[in-house]
Amino acid sequence: MSVRVRIAPSPTGNLHIGTARTAVFNWLFAHHHQGTFILRVEDTDLDRSKPEYTDNIKSGLTWLGLNWDEGPFFQTERLDYYRQAIQTLLDKGLAYPCYCTSEELEAMRETQKAHNQAPRYDNRHRNLSPEEIAKFEAEGRKPVIRFKIDDHEQIVWHDLIRGKVSWQGSDLGGDMVIARTPEKDGDTFGQPLYNLAVVVDDIDMNISHVIRGEDHIANTAKQILLYQALGAKVPEFAHTPLILNSEGKKLSKRDGVTSIDDFRKMGFIAPALVNYMTLLGWTSPDSEEIFTLEEASTKFSLERVNKAGAKFDWDKLDWLNSQYLHKISTEELLPLLIPYWQEAGYQINLDNDKDWLLELIALIAPSLTRLTDAVKEAKLFFTDSINLGEEAQEFSTQEGVKEVLQQVINAHKSELTSDDANGIVKQITKDLKVKKGLVMRSIRLGLTGELHGPDLLQTWVLLNKKGIDKTRIESVIN
Repeated sequence: MSVRVRIAPSPTGNLHIGTARTAVFNWLFAHHHQGTFILRVEDTDLDRSKPEYTDNIKSGLTWLGLNWDEGPFFQTERLDYYRQAIQTLLDKGLAYPCYCTSEELEAMRETQKAHNQAPRYDNRHRNLSPEEIAKFEAEGRKPVIRFKIDDHEQIVWHDLIRGKVSWQGSDLGGDMVIARTPEKDGDTFGQPLYNLAVVVDDIDMNISHVIRGEDHIANTAKQILLYQALGAKVPEFAHTPLILNSEGKKLSKRDGVTSIDDFRKMGFIAPALVNYMTLLGWTSPDSEEIFTLEEASTKFSLERVNKAGAKFDWDKLDWLNSQYLHKISTEELLPLLIPYWQEAGYQINLDNDKDWLLELIALIAPSLTRLTDAVKEAKLFFTDSINLGEEAQEFSTQEGVKEVLQQVINAHKSELTSDDANGIVKQITKDLKVKKGLVMRSIRLGLTGELHGPDLLQTWVLLNKKGIDKTRIESVIN
């Protein structure tokens, strides 16, 4: 059997971490089986769907490296397929027009609530007579189309992650609406709804496996009935675990970040993020944790996807991101860091300063966990003045500090190499008869306003190339 899977986001918001993780699993499964990964945009919610969300979804998937083999297909361009399927169900007697008003449905729900019953449609218009239909039509009522669900039917499937899953027809809320009321006079029915459209698309696109979140399990039971009613083969299903926050609840906007754009702005890079998403609910058979998408696809199987929810671990994501950043060359890091520096207001002249910027990146790269860290790590190289921290302020009053800094001023060179800087440190240590540690800390204080930081000699050389090493030290002395 040829494997054909799809990711089918709704363009009612930006690409969500949960949707992206589902896309990762679909992509890995397709590539493991040399199959096809399809992008389908489920945009039948006309009020909430927006082109900018579609663009965000496509750009997010592309950024993550989840390139699709077919599509994108848009449901709004496939309405004739859905109308034909609805008409087929009507002709078979498996669907019918329901003329209930919103007031009648609300009264029904209130009655059920008063009797502690679960809300459901009671199928009251399933067997309307021609006279009743004519009466409702004369009143100007416009029907929805409902699909018949037998309360006594049991829907059973073997889930590739969860094993045997069983639903009773009576637990599905009564006959299901598959089309809204018609918008134009003379139309039999209106806009097709999600459960009908997704089934028609899966049939038409020969989808072999449906891999999606466990929050769709109830939909799966309804959709299996529709596949069967339309005489189609039911695809294999696999319901992945939800992504949970630290409290064990479904990750949501309340947790501060949910969209792929958010993670991108926070300084995570695509290879690390997609690597982390692969581990959200799946375990590699060789216990490896760092791998590319292609490497993961050779190992991926649904059998190793967990049933339990996957708890989001920020520390783990940070660690993975740092591992990737520390392997990236300075040339590759440069275009990644420049946007963050520019946003922080740092003046970047790539034409004149490229070599200097590459040296700066080489200095700070080992300290980076996220790209955003480069803003803080590089700040002292893009500002003329410095402020002494509390610890540095206290150290500046110690005996010998200002004497060391005066010696540095005396030995100042307009062009400084690491060897020059090291020679100055040795000479001052010898001339003042003080410990090297005092000299090094004093110089760091004068250059950065801090007592800790990256390699001092290289920091000194970079500041010297900007011509601000001497003025900084003089400001501390004075």
